[in-house]
Amino acid sequence: MGDFKHKHSLGQNFLKDKKVLIKIIDSVDVNEDDLIIEVGPGQGALTKYLKLFHANLRCYEIDTRVKKYLDSFVDEKTEIIYDDFLNIDIKEQIKDIKYKDLYVIANLPYYITTPIIEKIINAKVDVKAMVLMVQNEVANRLAAKPGSKDYGAISVYLNYYFNVEKLFVVNRSSFEPVPNVDSAVIKLARKDKIEKVNEEVFFKFVKDAFAMKRKNLRNNLKKYDLEKIESILNKYNLTLQDRAENVSLECFIDIVNELSK
Repeated sequence: MGDFKHKHSLGQNFLKDKKVLIKIIDSVDVNEDDLIIEVGPGQGALTKYLKLFHANLRCYEIDTRVKKYLDSFVDEKTEIIYDDFLNIDIKEQIKDIKYKDLYVIANLPYYITTPIIEKIINAKVDVKAMVLMVQNEVANRLAAKPGSKDYGAISVYLNYYFNVEKLFVVNRSSFEPVPNVDSAVIKLARKDKIEKVNEEVFFKFVKDAFAMKRKNLRNNLKKYDLEKIESILNKYNLTLQDRAENVSLECFIDIVNELSK
């Protein structure tokens, strides 16, 4: 890392543990004719291992001070784009690349983890899998199952598109500088089949259901047809007295489909 001054404002905590880096690339099966997107490569610790796949690689880095570390990775299959990932048009950027499957593998800046994930999903670029380093507390929320205190609207949102799995916890000492929290690697594998539902209505309904987590469904969903909602909840052995954290993805989908009739 030398005398490089890390910018706290960019969430720069660079991963330095080789064992963790190897575990990350071992968690996904990438082929030479695939495309990998890396967000926030920093000084290229993970980039070096991603190169071992010999796949197409696009890395997005906002901090041009790391050019001296990253530019050595550039070749006919690897490009480093110095831009804010949240501002780019993903579809436009990758339209000329011939690839089979798309993967996102990254040690994400923790302060913009959710916006990055949402941007990738909203871009509709058909990601096969994402392997992401995130804050451990966030990993628990993203991978949470119904009935868990960590289960929330973001859990339902991701589970709609992906099978979400928390792979392993990463100790804070694996980074430089050392952050104040532990981290975890999660894997989001695209589902083969996504249930049909009006997505705009669905995600609005889920957000409303979790609006005040300590309140029950009856209180959070007053503006909806409670009779229809309860008829579906009963099929899942639930009532309007339950909280949203007890409602499965399948139940949410059934409710919205019933409301949409």
